[in-house]
Amino acid sequence: MSKRTLAIFAAVGATTIYGLNHTIAKGVMPNYVQPYGFIMLRVIGAACLFWLISVFGPRERIDKKDYLRMLVCALLGMGFNMLVFFKGLALSTPINSSVLVTTTPIIVLILSAVLIKEKVLPQKMLGIAIGLIGALGLILFGAEIRRDAPNIPLGNFLILMNSVFYGSYLIGAKTLIAKYHPFTFMKWLFTIGIFICLPFGYRELMEIQWGTLPLNTIWSIVFVIVGTTFCTYLFNIFALTQLKASTLSAFVYVQPLFGILFAIITGQDSLTTVKILAACLVLLGVYLASRRPRPNLS
Repeated sequence: MSKRTLAIFAAVGATTIYGLNHTIAKGVMPNYVQPYGFIMLRVIGAACLFWLISVFGPRERIDKKDYLRMLVCALLGMGFNMLVFFKGLALSTPINSSVLVTTTPIIVLILSAVLIKEKVLPQKMLGIAIGLIGALGLILFGAEIRRDAPNIPLGNFLILMNSVFYGSYLIGAKTLIAKYHPFTFMKWLFTIGIFICLPFGYRELMEIQWGTLPLNTIWSIVFVIVGTTFCTYLFNIFALTQLKASTLSAFVYVQPLFGILFAIITGQDSLTTVKILAACLVLLGVYLASRRPRPNLS
């Protein structure tokens, strides 16, 4: 099996886990663990796991010239990205988050055009506009009264910002992962991430009442640390060694399928007309933005 095929399987595996995460993580927040406290569990747990498996990889030192880029990637991928997503998920609903993360390919396309001067065709511009309308529709009109979703418009906006930060991280990480082994890259990024998230999450981490947590909640926390954090970041960083950032971001399209189905099956969310229409617009937008144009045969 070729490395590219393995990279595709890794990307599918990561996006499947992400799809389940919308509902599993929502079941923990905010009743048992507050969002920023949850982030601390993620970065500490993942850092420990990556340091453990790094003994099986090469011994590498980070060049001084790469310190700043490494810090920026940690801020985008392990700091801002996680903080706004989990806070947004705590304020919104699993289906809303599943739909809004599909804007990531659009964000990557825009950032690629700005940062690396990639040409943006009219078809892609149309896709960006349609996807943005769908995302804004969900943010502005997708609110319903729920005890576990206290501020859906703000939550939806924060989830959208997660796509911005994660898309920026994918572009920034591409250069570094071509130079360093994934174990080296990830152990240092998550170590830096601990210090980035500590001012936000320390108090909430200390407030967790471990003795009163139900067993299913503990298993959910383990899933988020090992699955959603350790495995997905490892899968994605391996996929990034074989695939373009824009190609990898396109796998996010699968997330709503798993996220919405799992949320409905487990009874933690429900479909509404606004959500269906917004999802259709977002998916149409990302399809147009990512589809390769037909070659001109004339």
